[in-house]
Amino acid sequence: MTETVAGPTNSLHDVTGLRVGHAQRIGDGWLTGTTCVLTGPDGAVGGVDVRGGGPGTRETDLLDPRNAVERVHAVVLSGGSAFGLAAATGVMERLDEAGIGFPLGDIVVPIVPAAVVFDLGRGGDFRARPDADMGAAAYDDAVSVDATAGVVEGNVGGGTGSKVGGLKGAVGSASAVLPDGTTVAAVVVANAIGSSADPATGELYAARFGLPGDFPPMNPADPAEVAAARRLAEERATASGVPPYAMATTIGVVATDATLGKAQCQKLAGIGHDGLARAVRPVHTMFDGDTIFALATCARDVPDAWGFHAILEAGADCVTRAVGRAVLAAESVTAAGVTWRSYRDALPSVFRGQPRFQDRS
Repeated sequence: MTETVAGPTNSLHDVTGLRVGHAQRIGDGWLTGTTCVLTGPDGAVGGVDVRGGGPGTRETDLLDPRNAVERVHAVVLSGGSAFGLAAATGVMERLDEAGIGFPLGDIVVPIVPAAVVFDLGRGGDFRARPDADMGAAAYDDAVSVDATAGVVEGNVGGGTGSKVGGLKGAVGSASAVLPDGTTVAAVVVANAIGSSADPATGELYAARFGLPGDFPPMNPADPAEVAAARRLAEERATASGVPPYAMATTIGVVATDATLGKAQCQKLAGIGHDGLARAVRPVHTMFDGDTIFALATCARDVPDAWGFHAILEAGADCVTRAVGRAVLAAESVTAAGVTWRSYRDALPSVFRGQPRFQDRS
């Protein structure tokens, strides 16, 4: 196993040149949003692996290594199910205005792959969903963000209306720096049918894969709290009026500053799913649209075979850790008469005695 440490921000921003912005709307029937990952004027080599049985995606065929375009200029991770793919149009329009895209004579065509999670109706109005204007707002946020501050995690962007199992989901991010200085990082929108915690014990699946500083010390959960959390999650899923197989899909981006080709990026995206499978159980169901994109900014040299192996190993771990960080960053939310509790609020005994995680009951 390759020894790694987290990067300075422990987020996707540690891959120089990448920026993450969010836009969301909450209230008056809304509980959804869009996350935009910008890759810079020169773009980044892209890959993708779609493993969920119910995906909502855009431009994924273009990332097939057999196809022509090498670089992408942004990736959009949005709520809104298939309707939310419209957010990518807003990002494309902003990039076009900035003159960034695939050159075709006197014009450019921005390449913006996208994937969506199902959160329709989470705020009460099934027509309240991201559109091109929200995508443009997420782009604007990414342009203005302070990359040294790290990616904003929690109930933002594509994670605004997300859930994981019976608990609130969110956006999470994590990074790793390899011994040779190569950086690998991930950002995810955690929104799964499966659980991020062991339903028998309450243990966060991702916790055992954390690097120093990733997660706070966590106590064993009180068995009574675990049982109560299971019951309440089932009751509130029923009360939401939405079928239990809906509102699913985890999507994300795993990236590196190494120089990789499209085929290698596709492999990195595939290995990212291994990291997802360690953090959520079950995963890749017929009702999830689990999709992982991979980006290589090519700021560093081409890795040798063992160096590429180390990038893959770190990429999977970053996805696992990002899911765990998303779950811990999530805040409880009440919308349309239903309260979705965060992991922290559902199992306060896990964090008892930790200053950052006071019992809020």
